[in-house]
Amino acid sequence: MKLKHILVAVFTLAFYAAIAQRPAADQLSTSKGNLSIQPVLHGTLVLTWNNQVIYVDPYGGAAGFEGLPAPDMVLITDIHGDHMDVKTLQALDLSKATMVVPQAVADSLAKHIKKEVVVVNNGKTTKQLGIDIKAIPMYNLPETADSRHTKGRGNGYVLTIGGKNIYISGDTEDIEEMRALKNIDVAFVCMNLPYTMDVKQAADAVLAFKPKVVYPYHYRGQGGLADVNSFQQTVNAANKQIEVRLRSWYPQQ
Repeated sequence: MKLKHILVAVFTLAFYAAIAQRPAADQLSTSKGNLSIQPVLHGTLVLTWNNQVIYVDPYGGAAGFEGLPAPDMVLITDIHGDHMDVKTLQALDLSKATMVVPQAVADSLAKHIKKEVVVVNNGKTTKQLGIDIKAIPMYNLPETADSRHTKGRGNGYVLTIGGKNIYISGDTEDIEEMRALKNIDVAFVCMNLPYTMDVKQAADAVLAFKPKVVYPYHYRGQGGLADVNSFQQTVNAANKQIEVRLRSWYPQQ
């Protein structure tokens, strides 16, 4: 009985620790109620809208999702372990989740997750749970066969949710497809060397496509955390109309 009480106490502490480490969710007004935007870790976020829950690139273990509802949809951008985290996926309740992924992810997942997936590749669209989803290219520059992210393998996504357009960059540089985006209400933009962009590239891209709100995310690289304050200053020095939201995407940041 004593052991049971200890285990309950440990679980309770872990539960509240996971919740305490998460920043508060932001709210975006849409034509059908608020969209809740919950940063989780690195490139992971949870979107909740119209009683539907979307996990994006769930990573870092199930503890990071304590207190959050099970997903109705899971979006995965790429095959790398900080996006397609098999251990985390296996630990989560995916019983009701539609999984939307590029073909390379579907091929890799098939070895580990016995679940039907919806495959959508660059330039293609799908509609799931009343949400329009368009797959956007994500890749490194210059384009080479041995780059960390080759064109066509992974997806960024634009989700149209209640009349709002949400862009999720995935792992990319400041590619022409990103710079050409239009009417983006909220953007999640990566900046971690040597895998994606540096701060200047990310700021230049954001100034080109002018989202109303931008979250720098996925900003831990080999040299530590990117300077998101410098990103904010660079963007707002050129365009004060773009709201740059800095949130804590890493524990004890």
